Amino acid sequence: MNYSSRTKMNRGLVYLVLTVLLIICVIPIWILLVNATRSTPEIQQGISLIPSNNLMVNWKNLTNRGFNIWRGFLNSAFISVSVTILTVYFSLMFAYAIHVYDFAYKKFLYGLILVLVMVPTQVSIIGFYKYMSMLNLLNSYVPLIVPAIAAPGSIFFAMQYLESSIVKELIEAARIDGCGELTIFHKIMFPIAKPGAVTMGIFAFVGSWNNFFTPFVLISKMKKYTLPMLVQTLRGDVYRTEYGSIYLGLAVSIIPILIVYILFSRYIVNGIAMGSVKE
Repeated sequence: MNYSSRTKMNRGLVYLVLTVLLIICVIPIWILLVNATRSTPEIQQGISLIPSNNLMVNWKNLTNRGFNIWRGFLNSAFISVSVTILTVYFSLMFAYAIHVYDFAYKKFLYGLILVLVMVPTQVSIIGFYKYMSMLNLLNSYVPLIVPAIAAPGSIFFAMQYLESSIVKELIEAARIDGCGELTIFHKIMFPIAKPGAVTMGIFAFVGSWNNFFTPFVLISKMKKYTLPMLVQTLRGDVYRTEYGSIYLGLAVSIIPILIVYILFSRYIVNGIAMGSVKE
């Protein structure tokens, strides 16, 4: 077998694997959309890849069950956008300080971030709930938004990204020209880190939008429910659960995520590739 034939075979194998992975990723989303058009009895009969004609009935069930789905949509959007802005800005600022300044316990702080990345939210939720209760912040969006200032996962990603992209000589030149530290951060560092910032923003937005556990623990007032929390209220007992409406609610909830990915997906590869290569 010559080199050309081997190359074509390897390329065909790669395309085959990618096609299989694409199907695996697309099929669950397609089933979700199909089930959004089916009735509860039809869904209980098994999986189908062909849409049905129950979409409007499911929509009426979704909007006439004592809650406003658009209110949940706006609540989720407010939380997710706020979390995204705070996460991106302060994570990059923290990572910038780690790489540019020399101070005591710098390595210890870096190691602490690594430890916090591995600690799941469920481990600390009881203490976090009690602390928010003491501060009278239950049924508030503050506990869902403000902690985004110190998001360990985003900080770790930002540190890895800036380690490969930041140019200290450029910062020193800006200081010599009389630029302040905040000016350097906003005018020089931010444009350089744009692909990484957009990638962080996408992950932060999707994570916050899909977050069900923390809001479910902290929020009990229905008017403040996020969209995932509203959708789960369609679950009644085994005789009253509206599966079609649940699937339709889930389909509506993924629309913003799809829009964000479509608009900014080109930055994901650039951001991850730059963050994984150290020059």
